[in-house]
Amino acid sequence: MKRTTDNLIYLDSAATMPIDQKVVSAMTACLNNTEVIGNPSSLNNAGRNAMHDIEIARQKLANLLHTNKDNLTWTSGATESNNLAIIGAARFRSHLGRHIITMATEHKAVLGAFDYLEKEGFQVTRLIPDSNGLLKLADLKEAIKKETQLVSIMHVNNETGVTQDIVKIGSICREKDILFHTDAAQSIGKISLNLDQLPIDLLSISAHKFYGPQGIGALYMRKAAGCGVIPLHYGGEQEKWIRPGTLPVHQIIGFGVAAELALERSEDDYLIMQDLHKRLWDGLKNIPGIEINGTIKSKYPGILNVSISGVDGESLILLLEPLCVANGSACNSKNNEPSFVLKALGRSDLQAQSAIRFSFNRNTTHEEIDITIEKYHEAVRYLREIAPDELV
Repeated sequence: MKRTTDNLIYLDSAATMPIDQKVVSAMTACLNNTEVIGNPSSLNNAGRNAMHDIEIARQKLANLLHTNKDNLTWTSGATESNNLAIIGAARFRSHLGRHIITMATEHKAVLGAFDYLEKEGFQVTRLIPDSNGLLKLADLKEAIKKETQLVSIMHVNNETGVTQDIVKIGSICREKDILFHTDAAQSIGKISLNLDQLPIDLLSISAHKFYGPQGIGALYMRKAAGCGVIPLHYGGEQEKWIRPGTLPVHQIIGFGVAAELALERSEDDYLIMQDLHKRLWDGLKNIPGIEINGTIKSKYPGILNVSISGVDGESLILLLEPLCVANGSACNSKNNEPSFVLKALGRSDLQAQSAIRFSFNRNTTHEEIDITIEKYHEAVRYLREIAPDELV
């Protein structure tokens, strides 16, 4: 595949954020520092120095989440965190019941874990959202059984930005002594959360979703509530026997710096996202046949997902180049199927197939948004002129 860099406008930050240069500097300094080059599992000076820096980074992430650092376990990213939380917790509580609940619009890292548990004999309920992408709390209450032990509902949807009421969801679970897990990959570092005050038992995090490095994440596990998981991997005592393997010191240090920056910048960043979202939508909303996917009232503004009638989605993405956008989640981009998230919202195949997800970061400029608006108008106009009758 040809590598292209000319005039790229990056609007795919929900897939991965550009890494902050302060994070890069911290990781480079770590890699060049012979005093922390040791294996953090080793008891010699180099190993102890590496572990010291790892614990500093853990504290930085704990500060962002407003929790005790002992509640945090390093993982390779939100996908591993989701699997460890869902499969590990379901097995941990399987002697109490084998019914678990999620939503049809979850990330595939969550849905795949539930599919796997279903093959192990767990009973799975997959709730359908309303047409705005929101979970109906009455449906959740109705789905809960005596055997229910785990509910997993995403905080911010990766395709639409729709934000679920995790306080109400968690409170329902807590009343029934059910573990509540949320995939917060799209919200941590962008939306302030105080985990010590929220009814959340398990929470998945990925550094590269908020200006940190790829390949490192964390799982929050509320130990004070007696929450536990059965490990998925074995062979070492790293991370309190929950997750074995040599820890990647430079990635964890970068993660810590990203968390530190998020604590300082997230409120200002949120205002930037609101401004960019409004500017882009104001420039697109008058195009006939365009509609937002998901509610605009309860959503993270860093994501705007729109469908358009009379247009082939794949052709639209090609005509929008050099804009880097998406027509679904990054994990679902290798197939040509319409977005299962949008289908669950009641969108037709054509509506889902024409959807474009724009997602911003703190470096996105007004000029880039204006170019995006112009290119989108031009692309839609051209595609409608040449579209077959069944699309128009």
